Amino acid sequence: MGSESKMVHSPMVTYASMLSLLALCPPFVILLWYTMVHAEGSVLQTWDYLRQHGLQGFISIWPIPTATAWKIIACYAAFEAALQLLLPGKRVEGPISPAGNKPVYKANGVLAYAVTMVTYVGLWWFGIFNPSIVYDHLGEIFSALIFGSLAFCVLLYIKGQIAPSSTDSGSSGNIIIDFYWGMELYPRIGKDFDIKVFTNCRFGMMSWAVLAVTYCIKQYETYGRVADSMLVNTILMLVYVTKFFWWEAGYWNTMDIAHDRAGFYICWGCLVWVPSVYTSPGIYLVNHPVTLGVQLALYILVAGILCVYINYDCDRQRQEFRRTNGKCLVWGKAPSKIVASYTTTTGETKTSLLLTSGWWGLARHFHYVPEILGAFFWTLPALFNHFLPYFYVVFLTILLFDRAKRDDDRCKSKYGKYWKLYCDKVPYRIVPRIY
Repeated sequence: MGSESKMVHSPMVTYASMLSLLALCPPFVILLWYTMVHAEGSVLQTWDYLRQHGLQGFISIWPIPTATAWKIIACYAAFEAALQLLLPGKRVEGPISPAGNKPVYKANGVLAYAVTMVTYVGLWWFGIFNPSIVYDHLGEIFSALIFGSLAFCVLLYIKGQIAPSSTDSGSSGNIIIDFYWGMELYPRIGKDFDIKVFTNCRFGMMSWAVLAVTYCIKQYETYGRVADSMLVNTILMLVYVTKFFWWEAGYWNTMDIAHDRAGFYICWGCLVWVPSVYTSPGIYLVNHPVTLGVQLALYILVAGILCVYINYDCDRQRQEFRRTNGKCLVWGKAPSKIVASYTTTTGETKTSLLLTSGWWGLARHFHYVPEILGAFFWTLPALFNHFLPYFYVVFLTILLFDRAKRDDDRCKSKYGKYWKLYCDKVPYRIVPRIY
């Protein structure tokens, strides 16, 4: 990641994409919120407003972070940080890093998730805190997250320069790359507080569930009922997030944690992009209570849950394969595998097992197919009056296809001839018999 020669795309494309994302993502979050909440979800309505009022119009719709917004963010962040530190959990080792380090985590995500949801709903149920306040200040919260998270990424960059947490850190020699991709693979505060676990899991993914419930409560308090479309959307998103925390220890073996460093791409993305973009179908549905009918609602719900289950089973299958060192059954049979050796940056020779049967025999990244379909099904209750609720599905498809390419290129560099054997045995990257 440090040198231009190791970039997946050409240097020009890489720099252009990084600068574009740094410049365009923050204003897009505000435009997305404004369109969903104040423009009926209509991109054309927002476009007409901006065309008529120009830059001044855009400035006028950008909400100024309020004290209430900062208090909500601070209380939420402090609560999740406390749960991450204080709740008990099983000791889990992550994969060996390129520098030969093996990070250690405390797996208490399921407990933190349960405590968070029970506490949040309980505060509303007993009249202590009304989640509608979060929705009413959503624009200010997103605005505060945009600026606060940018400052947080600057601090991460400085920390990586002067006080890295492990040898899996270092500069590429380019300040833009260092800020965007990050300086450290496993940044920590002290020995126990892992920053990426906090940003990715306990702030980002947890906020997804909290906001899903928030939108449901807001619709109830606005209309006196919760439409079946909102129920389907909320249930499917909560099923997905619940699956994530159930599988959280497996997530620590993925590209996000084990290969992507802590910079703007990962940390700003999880602190801002996840709560704003990933939850956007729910934002739209708050003021658009579509009635699906029992039959259609059940069809969508069952299809969405099936997709989430298949996505989970893909990850479970590979995790069990790795845990047992290949001594397990995959779809009732002994797994097909390739024993691949590789060399770490410290010169040590290691081996890995590459699974080539089960879900992983269909395509090298088949698990992305049910993940994209799951996102489609929890957006489908919005129907097709507007395109914008489906932005997350489009974004996710682009993200995962790019991630699959980056992962393939990384594995090709890591495993060499063994990766060629793997690709010969599993020729399709994502979609069986198509791509």
